[in-house]
Amino acid sequence: MAKGLVSFSLGTDTAGSGRVPAAFNQLVGVKPTRGLVSAHGLLPACRTLDCVSIFAETCADAAQVLSIAQGFDAKDAYSRVAAPGEGAAPWTSSRFRFGVPTESSLEFFGDESARAVYLRAADELTQLGGEAVRFDYAPFHAAASLLYSGPWVAERLAAVDELLRIMPPQWIQLWQGLFPGQIGSVRWMFFMPSTN
Repeated sequence: MAKGLVSFSLGTDTAGSGRVPAAFNQLVGVKPTRGLVSAHGLLPACRTLDCVSIFAETCADAAQVLSIAQGFDAKDAYSRVAAPGEGAAPWTSSRFRFGVPTESSLEFFGDESARAVYLRAADELTQLGGEAVRFDYAPFHAAASLLYSGPWVAERLAAVDELLRIMPPQWIQLWQGLFPGQIGSVRWMFFMPSTN
């Protein structure tokens, strides 16, 4: 996508893995509301949260792909038909609202250039006719942390359980090193014999 070889591609998004790489590559990344695009056949990371994501060069391309890809699929337990008004597409209207976390809940980890780019982007959205709506991001951060340290850890592990059981020992050591005290320890404590 980033090299311009194709006009769109599909990926997956559970917690940003569709939108974040898109942003880093100056692409549009869309995570449709779960169930609008069938996830049948998708290797799940966390089935209750996974979505087929769309990568595109423009918002208009992403909207067109979404309009073609969405639809009910009886083979997907979470599939549904969008209710009227659920097709939010702020780029199709001259007026729209967008969320901006309150100053106290913004976190750039000391990266002032990232802060400047973020604030400039919010200002540009306002200049395009958008209305910035401030909100406290803390509850969203707390909910997101559940994906890595809460009940969804077990669901994510169950999705790859068979793979982990046949994984070579060196991969197990790598995995444990990547996720100390979280996915690694939970996985090994509950599903596999101790390697210590």
